[in-house]
Amino acid sequence: MKLAVGGWQLAAKFRRGGYCLLLTAACQLGCSLPNLESPECADAREAVREFYSFHYANDIAMSPENLKIREKYLTPELYRDLLEDRREKDYFTNSDTPPKAFKVAACKAIDLNLADIGVHLFWKPDEQTTIQKEAEVEAVKQSDKWLVNRVSVH
Repeated sequence: MKLAVGGWQLAAKFRRGGYCLLLTAACQLGCSLPNLESPECADAREAVREFYSFHYANDIAMSPENLKIREKYLTPELYRDLLEDRREKDYFTNSDTPPKAFKVAACKAIDLNLADIGVHLFWKPDEQTTIQKEAEVEAVKQSDKWLVNRVSVH
């Protein structure tokens, strides 16, 4: 008798476990958030994030050598303009020093091959101070690859 009761209790536990699994699966399917971002924005945002990660992991001086290693992230027009424009400050931050952090923010797809992407730039000159600037990055799709075409820093 004890074995039968134990078997019944075990079967009830399996049923409850099965219901829990079904409920969990239903919640995951029904409760997931849809991706509201266009595929263009998702791809352009990733390209901009990759560029800024690479840029700040390396020397940001606007030398011809440093620009050359960034060429794969830039449109040919921007690359040429930056080579000709011997600027003192970093074009991508309008600063002499790299930020401590950045965050790729809002994206607006203009069309299938053009997107405007916001980038938040953060400096921490001391323990109490944080300086934030906003960059607007125009990304262009050329030859199936998203490239940085223009940056405006505020």
